[in-house]
Amino acid sequence: MSIDSPVEPRRSRDQSTLKRPQASAFSLVELLITMALIIIMFVMLYGKSSRRFQHEQKQACQANLQSIYVALQIYANDANGLFPIRTNAKTSEQALALLIPRYTTVTAPFICPGTKEKLLSEGESFEKKQISYAYYMGRRVTDGTLPLMSDAQVNDQPKIRGQQLFSPDGKKPGNNHHKYGGNIMACDGNVEMSSTKAAVSLVLTQGVVLLNPRP
Repeated sequence: MSIDSPVEPRRSRDQSTLKRPQASAFSLVELLITMALIIIMFVMLYGKSSRRFQHEQKQACQANLQSIYVALQIYANDANGLFPIRTNAKTSEQALALLIPRYTTVTAPFICPGTKEKLLSEGESFEKKQISYAYYMGRRVTDGTLPLMSDAQVNDQPKIRGQQLFSPDGKKPGNNHHKYGGNIMACDGNVEMSSTKAAVSLVLTQGVVLLNPRP
């Protein structure tokens, strides 16, 4: 007597087929969104309007002002301690052009690296051109910590503490470093960074006028 072996149930084709895991992938839209976010973050961190970039530009700007101060010192030595004065000057270009070419022929430092202004011709007067810096005309070497030069200011009026000094929104005037303030150089050659508002009163003593660069 034969014993029939149990018959295994026949598996359907669907049941016998191994299920393969589906590979995950970015869709084109997801990829484009990711790339856009990366670009936005890069611009925010390293773009010309970023705080980081403008801080680096302000450091380069400090070096500019210190280079100019060397020429101002030499001028003052020839003028009994008085920094450049030009009668009836209306802009800083008119007064500071007295430095060229006798006291310096290097004009590059007169253009702030934070601006888009064109470089000046070496050794040539910039009286009728445009520079980047404001100038307190009438100061002396002995004025110590009083301001002598700065980045272009919002106007040519004296400032009290807390008053707007540089552009608050990155728009003209006073926007050399977008909306991140600027630098102020004292009569002793010390240069300090400033926010958009004056940290101390920047008064005009007798015989001193604030000249902004040509707009």
